[in-house]
Amino acid sequence: MALTGSGISAESGLKTFRDMGGLWEQYEITEVASPEAWERDPELVLKFYNERRKQLLEVRPNEAHKILAELEYHFDVEIITQNIDDLHERAGSSKILHLHGELRKSRSTGDPNLVYDIEGGELNPGDKCEKGYQLRPHVVWFGEPVPAIEEAAALTSEADILVIIGTSLVVYPAAGLVDYAGKDCPIYLVDPHAGQQSRIKNVHLIQERATTGMSKLKEELLKKYISG
Repeated sequence: MALTGSGISAESGLKTFRDMGGLWEQYEITEVASPEAWERDPELVLKFYNERRKQLLEVRPNEAHKILAELEYHFDVEIITQNIDDLHERAGSSKILHLHGELRKSRSTGDPNLVYDIEGGELNPGDKCEKGYQLRPHVVWFGEPVPAIEEAAALTSEADILVIIGTSLVVYPAAGLVDYAGKDCPIYLVDPHAGQQSRIKNVHLIQERATTGMSKLKEELLKKYISG
């Protein structure tokens, strides 16, 4: 199982608000990614996510995304991602659980079970679901529950190998998933700042960015588990 964070997508050119001092482009995150922001100024929120969607369409999966997809030839690979982009899908991975939603989808403000692909890349005021409710971005905003966390915890508890890529492990509840790994489950942490994660026991550290780190990890996994 792979748990991925913003560090893996950053190498494709997607900016992260944590790397920009709490800003996403020119926006304070509380202005565009919270239920309060939606209530206060839905047009601004929709504009912000339309811009993010446009940026996403301009980038491509990088080598780290592709390696995870290639590992499906040798392993049963489950991906749990904190990212709302679709780069894992575009790289060819087949089993992906999005903890925080999906940027290229919308959902009804009146019925959260109604989720749609966004056609044309934009979601605008007046775009409504079949029940007549305004559509909102299908993402988990700050202050909202994470509906998929229980499924993610169950997947983590069943993992034979856990790989953590490009995440600071400070955003909860996602950061707590590592605690569900079995005591005999080897954990590999790929991140330039991996040495700071002292709370994880028996972890194999690869202190490199996602692309170069995953290239090394692929060789190690194939040598240890496939070629013997």
